[in-house]
Amino acid sequence: MAPQIVKVLQVSCAQTHWAGTIEHNLERTLHYIEMAAREGSRVILFPEANLTSYYFPYAVELDPAKVEDALNRTRQAAAKHRVWVIAGALKKTADRLLNLAHVINPSGEIAHEYAKVHMAGRDEKKYCRGGDKLSLFEIDGIVCTLVICRDGRHPELYRIPAMAGAQILFHPSCSSDEIEAVAWKRLSGRAQQPVGPNTKIFHCVANTVGQSPDGKQTSSGASFIREPSGIPLAEAGYYQEEMITAVLDLERADRSYILDSLKSPSWMSRYWQEMIEEVKARAGQKPE
Repeated sequence: MAPQIVKVLQVSCAQTHWAGTIEHNLERTLHYIEMAAREGSRVILFPEANLTSYYFPYAVELDPAKVEDALNRTRQAAAKHRVWVIAGALKKTADRLLNLAHVINPSGEIAHEYAKVHMAGRDEKKYCRGGDKLSLFEIDGIVCTLVICRDGRHPELYRIPAMAGAQILFHPSCSSDEIEAVAWKRLSGRAQQPVGPNTKIFHCVANTVGQSPDGKQTSSGASFIREPSGIPLAEAGYYQEEMITAVLDLERADRSYILDSLKSPSWMSRYWQEMIEEVKARAGQKPE
């Protein structure tokens, strides 16, 4: 009997506060995993560094054992509710921090990890270093990719994985900034720009809300799930924590713009193929 081809995938994106304590963040993570499972979603995406917070004065002081425990509790919840979970954390290494996205399968195993490539803001540039691979993994046989926040400004990070077959881009984000800058991002639509119009793949964004403890920064919210034409299937508000959900009709993710890029101009084709093979070769490497 031929394997069943998955034609639809229900996805949820949780929009949470970016500057909470690890205890608060874990509680909200477990809450939304349960909610997504109850609503019938197969995947739930969380914002950038949702477990540790993205508020560096707090996050850099966290005990690594505490971070590992929060990740383990998240893995246990994924297994309990039989869902895919994409969660984020800042991880200490011998050379600064890595900003990681962990793809956890319904058995509670970490199936894929991706380290943010392009740092954003003074604190992240001071405390973190970038990863050295692009993301390529499968959810129930569906080829997917990941970028984290600022990475979305660099189309090669998701377009080359799309050339390798990815139909969905998962995009955890923390679009935090000074209050005036965030207001401008909201008005201009600059925080996260839909990728469907240059790829013809789905784009799922989980962003953050809320102010920093010192009141100097906030975040832009507006998480979304967009189909390959760029049309929104679900959108979140600017200020409140919430979860959005949509059913992805995978036949619409035909990657037609990507396939055109692979063919023309013809002299570029061999270079694209070389990069695709390199992305595939590195996909399983653990960020260290």
